Amino acid sequence: MKALSNLTKHRNTLLFVTLAFVWGTSFMAIKSGLAELPPVLFAALRYDIAGVLLLALAVVRTAHWRPRGRDEWTLVGVGGLLVIGLHFGLLFTGQQYVTSATGAIVLSTTPMLTPLFAWFLLPDERIGLPGMLGVLLGLAGVVVVANPDPSALGGQFVGVALMFLSAVSFAFGAVLTDRLPAKLPLATTQAWTMLLGAGLLHVLHVALGEPSIATVRWSPDVLLSLAYLAVAAGAGGFLIYFHLLDELGPVEISLVNYAVPVFAALAGWALLSESITATTVGGFALIFGGFSLMKWDVVFPRLVRLEARLSRGRSAENVYVPDSPAQSTSHAYPSDD
Repeated sequence: MKALSNLTKHRNTLLFVTLAFVWGTSFMAIKSGLAELPPVLFAALRYDIAGVLLLALAVVRTAHWRPRGRDEWTLVGVGGLLVIGLHFGLLFTGQQYVTSATGAIVLSTTPMLTPLFAWFLLPDERIGLPGMLGVLLGLAGVVVVANPDPSALGGQFVGVALMFLSAVSFAFGAVLTDRLPAKLPLATTQAWTMLLGAGLLHVLHVALGEPSIATVRWSPDVLLSLAYLAVAAGAGGFLIYFHLLDELGPVEISLVNYAVPVFAALAGWALLSESITATTVGGFALIFGGFSLMKWDVVFPRLVRLEARLSRGRSAENVYVPDSPAQSTSHAYPSDD
């Protein structure tokens, strides 16, 4: 009984680490599958499977399991185009040229790019001078990770550029869908976004002239990579992410983006013999520093809240951070979202 009590108490910690693990190791799974599968076809197949799984979940859990009307179809259409289609088409293509760690580090710029787009597209969002400095610091980190070499534009530099454009597509899509009036159950939104995105990826696969699915050698490694990406990192990661979003809030859960590269680097080193360079680590430090600068007014107090919630359980009171200005003589911390 004591072991069960401890497991319940630290449930959010375990889920947070599990999410970072499955998303981090997904970069290694992509690298492994790319040995046989063309990148855009690989991404399409991943979201064929994940979309069907989440659609089945939506059918079981809600009566509103499909979009209705122009606004709802616009919502999933924009998400399918930017958040799934372009995002993962660029990601899988770029991952051919870079290590698992590098890919994960470049994608960790997404939480920085999202408020930048929100600043332009959402009238109530402002990032100010510290936010702009944070964006510049993060971009400097991307340049360091890219390690641009004019004599090798077909390798690391191109891979990082494609991965960064992937992050841009995701961040822009996330902000754009937030502006749209339609609201759908999360499982419904994600299922149809994935299915429409997968359809776009299949079209791009043909348009780009990639080898057809008939030429693929379905080795055990390829099948395992595809299953892992679709089920564990795709559908399973979605369920964990939105559970933690509800439990911890958006700022805290965004920190998973900075745990993901650690697992990606370790998985790539252990299973694919990828090296971890000082330049890569330095670039990651700059990106994380840029994010911290952008969000410092909320990151520090919420890091304390996160530690309290993860170690004491969701229902425990946070005794470290006051909930209102009247309780503190020095700081007025924001309340939980």
